Amino acid sequence: MRKIVKKAVIFLYRVMCLILPVKKNRIVFDSNLGKSYAGNPKYIYEYIVTNGYDKKWDCIWFYENERYKISGRSRQIKYGRLRYLYYMATARIWIFDSRQPEFLIRRKNTYYIQTWHGTPLKKLALDLEDVFMVNESDIEVYKKGFAKNAHTWDYLISQNAYSSEIFRRAFDFQNEMLEIGYPRNDILFRENTKEAVEHYRRELGLPLDKKIILYAPTWRDDEFSDDKKYEFRPQISFDLLKKELGDEYVIIVKYHYLIMDAVDWSPYHGFIYPFDQSRDIAELFIVSDMLITDYSSVMFDYSLLKRPMFFFAYDLYKYKNELRGFYFSYQDEMPGPISETTEKLIEDIKMYDASLYEERYRLFSQKYNSVDNGTASQQVVELMESLI
Repeated sequence: MRKIVKKAVIFLYRVMCLILPVKKNRIVFDSNLGKSYAGNPKYIYEYIVTNGYDKKWDCIWFYENERYKISGRSRQIKYGRLRYLYYMATARIWIFDSRQPEFLIRRKNTYYIQTWHGTPLKKLALDLEDVFMVNESDIEVYKKGFAKNAHTWDYLISQNAYSSEIFRRAFDFQNEMLEIGYPRNDILFRENTKEAVEHYRRELGLPLDKKIILYAPTWRDDEFSDDKKYEFRPQISFDLLKKELGDEYVIIVKYHYLIMDAVDWSPYHGFIYPFDQSRDIAELFIVSDMLITDYSSVMFDYSLLKRPMFFFAYDLYKYKNELRGFYFSYQDEMPGPISETTEKLIEDIKMYDASLYEERYRLFSQKYNSVDNGTASQQVVELMESLI
């Protein structure tokens, strides 16, 4: 029955593409396949609203579960439904930050701006030697599907020259690279102020009298449940963190957008503040005093703030040698302490000396942040003007 329904949906979409005209001023957005109002698409859209383009452009946001609180003139359409197919078929511009379903045809008069979602540390797509992901078991099938998808992108946003080179190869991307930095980072230039930090802390329900640690790990390709949902299995002791750091700090836990777990955080009330994939991480960057991550691309964005970063890499050998692999030496380039146990992580936080990492931080920023300057959203919108 599912196969029949899927074939019917594909057929209907293709009919729409044949008979319906493309609306010249229609733009569709989604982030994380409709799971959130966040990332590069969000900040491109908000630049559109701030500068009044939403009054002449027909902006459509796709959502998976609940409607978002969105300013400006836009409509919200449930992801995957009939109206979603209609708007996909008739849009002039697509703006997405991840791959879309393979059956979606990009029409000749439609432009696809793929914003992507991070500078790569871990290997991607065609550079992978094996695949362990949910619903992916054949590496060659996975690579073929990824390259086919990337061939539909007219434009791809890159954060730096390093990323551009990798994206060309790993995605087999053949069209125009926009090496302009990430729109989602514009806010880090605009709102990195004491007043903004206090505003967002109040808005997020965070204490004003304690330091805030942001813990934002990536997902593990091989950690998923029987029903094919990625799980949150951190090997960090929150009990020990609370005992040793609770008087001075609180912790924000930010899941990767692929994690769908419902974790019980009640034992850590007042110490841990969890946020799922629906919360925009840029606001969490602004309110936090330091970052703990592992192999996530959040490190490249967060480094724009020049705040301390700690790397909890409990499974470094496995991740590097068995699961994903890296594009550069993790041990040599991380601009902060690397730990494999909670005890060592706590020690690193308590004894942190910024001067020990000053040169590494400078080189890291020079390599990965030389393009970001707070104008990426503006540059994308100027491109869109030329396409409409």
